[in-house]
Amino acid sequence: MLKFLEMMGLSKPASAHGAEMDQLLALVHWLMAALLIGWGIYYVYVLLRFRSSKQPKAEYTGVTSHYSRYVEIGVTVVEAVLLIGFALPIWGMVKNEIPDEAEALYVRVVGEQFAWNIHYPGADGQFGRSSLEFLDAETNPLGLDPDDEYGADDITTINQLHLPVNKPVVILLSSKDVIHSFALPLMRVKQDAIPGLTIPVWFVPNRIVESEIACAQLCGLGHYRMRGFLTVETQDDYDAWQAEEAALKAEEAEGGWW
Repeated sequence: MLKFLEMMGLSKPASAHGAEMDQLLALVHWLMAALLIGWGIYYVYVLLRFRSSKQPKAEYTGVTSHYSRYVEIGVTVVEAVLLIGFALPIWGMVKNEIPDEAEALYVRVVGEQFAWNIHYPGADGQFGRSSLEFLDAETNPLGLDPDDEYGADDITTINQLHLPVNKPVVILLSSKDVIHSFALPLMRVKQDAIPGLTIPVWFVPNRIVESEIACAQLCGLGHYRMRGFLTVETQDDYDAWQAEEAALKAEEAEGGWW
């Protein structure tokens, strides 16, 4: 069934739960195809069966068989199986079985017009405090407290999300201004970022890829340029990237960036 989606142009998923979502999508497409063919055949039959030359006088007795009722019941049963047997378990796993901080990488992603601000906790595993009083659109878009000890080793980027492969990732998603929609198509992840809320989104990248971060919600005149980049790499490459970013931050701090 997944080959069917690839033939339709859907890219191969790059997350652990992606194959399950694609399987559900394929089943829905097969159901829609069956309904399309069935209704098409019925439509042609009705055109031929009740054409004026074949039946010049209208009949008002209506349908006497129960065939259509059986078809409706069958379609309802299939839809119930798709919903209860496939969709709800996947939804429950993605929304409720969020891994804890001991086994997952936690990353803050804050949307704004028109960029994705990304915040890593650093070596201590603790996010530094942020507040509106420290917010600066150019130098401190996340409003990190420069005097908070937990934030001393934090790493921030704009539109650049690096993740290690085969490790659970929890995105703590929020927005500074309007509703955005955080979309990672290859990860089969899409979630609205809503001002005033922090929404956890988790997945496990299972192959090394480079992809885009899209905003799937029209968020203003600059919506078209709200585009980020996702890099999934080996743990060693991820650690090397973190070390490089930490070194750059240390250089900026020595130069009086704070």
